[in-house]
Amino acid sequence: MSPHPSRPPPFQAAIVDLDGTLVDTVDDFVAALGAMLASLGLPAVDRAFVARTVGKGSEHLLRCTLAEVGADPGLYDAAMAGYQQQYRAINGVHATVYPGVAEGLARLSARGLRLACVTNKPTAFARDLLQAKGLASNFICVFGGDAFARRKPDPLPLLQTCAALASAPPRTLMIGDSRNDAQAARAAGCPVVLVSYGYNHGEPVRGVDADACVDRLDEIDLDALARSIAGRR
Repeated sequence: MSPHPSRPPPFQAAIVDLDGTLVDTVDDFVAALGAMLASLGLPAVDRAFVARTVGKGSEHLLRCTLAEVGADPGLYDAAMAGYQQQYRAINGVHATVYPGVAEGLARLSARGLRLACVTNKPTAFARDLLQAKGLASNFICVFGGDAFARRKPDPLPLLQTCAALASAPPRTLMIGDSRNDAQAARAAGCPVVLVSYGYNHGEPVRGVDADACVDRLDEIDLDALARSIAGRR
């Protein structure tokens, strides 16, 4: 037997965020919110507001939107019902897959990583969007904000997804676009890579605590990342 047996691969799996990481969905949100607000006789919100507000789930988005337009918070239930109806109708219509995403997912899979998509978007919407954009087949499982008792940045979704992937958190890479993703990963004990092109609530993503930041998903270098993480231990 060799005195230096080969080490197991440093990563067993990857958990990937959806909005702002795989797909640019801001214009879907703008369209759905605009139609909902118009139906309630309320003014529209602009794209910049939407881009800095998405990422924390539909409830957060709707409450912030009502506050932004000066509406009665009591309209929340009607706003949510209208928004869900509108979003279901246009889900993916105005959205585009970011450059390098298809290639990046293929590279991760080719390295033997099991992939899951974890998003704060409702699960049904997430699955429909991934299917519409030709990305669904990359993932063993897809979990939305309604799949767990708590949402990112709580670590619970990542920990339960690691269990579903049969992967230990330190060997499960989190890939996202915001501090929500990074905070969830750190709390769960997962390494984390952020993409530079996402939303991050309107703040510069390179200021977030992460193990690496890339401009395209297919730029993730698993070997270099593993060496970097090991060197800091």
